[in-house]
Amino acid sequence: MKINLNKLVTESRNPASAEIDTLPTLDMLAVINQQDKLVPVAVEATLPQIAQVVDKVVEAFGRGGRLIYCGAGTSGRLGILDASECPPTYGTPREQVVGLIAGGHPAILQAVENAEDSREMGEQDLRDLNFNDRDVLVGIAASGRTPYVLGAMAYAKSAGATVAAISCNPGSEMSQAADIAIEPVVGAEVVTGSSRMKAGTAQKLILNMITTGAMIRSGKVYGNLMVDVEATNAKLLQRQVNIVVEATDCTPEEAQKALGECSRHCKTAILMMLSGLSATDAGALLAKHQGFIRKALQGITT
Repeated sequence: MKINLNKLVTESRNPASAEIDTLPTLDMLAVINQQDKLVPVAVEATLPQIAQVVDKVVEAFGRGGRLIYCGAGTSGRLGILDASECPPTYGTPREQVVGLIAGGHPAILQAVENAEDSREMGEQDLRDLNFNDRDVLVGIAASGRTPYVLGAMAYAKSAGATVAAISCNPGSEMSQAADIAIEPVVGAEVVTGSSRMKAGTAQKLILNMITTGAMIRSGKVYGNLMVDVEATNAKLLQRQVNIVVEATDCTPEEAQKALGECSRHCKTAILMMLSGLSATDAGALLAKHQGFIRKALQGITT
């Protein structure tokens, strides 16, 4: 099937960079920077749709479902990056947020030729995950027409799941196939067709919002503190202490003691310090309130 790329916004030529190869380095970078400034504005226009996806993901998590990202090339790598950072940041199970890329693991590091052109591969990758109606699929493709992603989206729809799409071309095939279409129109790239640039930046910002928003709504943030952070290295061990201190105004020594009594579970340590409860009782109260610190504290006062 012949694709007319000339009709895609992401494949159009940018007049602002038409002579960029003639510019001194600083001026060249200034052109790139000026174009990058357009991205947050384009993302801002899609906030209502991003909010819809966040709410659907929170609902999915509440019924034991997952968030699955699906993309090819840069889009797939960005999904994998966002998914891989959820467990250490928010203490989520590694299977709760998953990134799929056309061509599988080898495609993370280098291009796998023609992998993105297979609708069947997109469907099969979801089948391999036992994708079902409790899950949410977010298809990611700057062009909005990647067959691998479209195949996955069609299968997800047939399974009765919520399907969202992130595309930088308005009215794309992916957008039309999705329940929720997120379309940040960032315009032509500085280097024609290099959608890892503005389009990729827009995708990264949106993916950050989806997972961060879902984690906040799931009780994994207290104030603006990542209270479910996993301590997997020295930096994160210290961050846990800092989080407990910030949340409770206790001393670092008190924070260390509380963390030691609750197997270094930040939320339990915070509730212990704020309520005077033992580690066992604080943990039980958190469980009763689905891990929400504020709800647990309200439960004590009422």
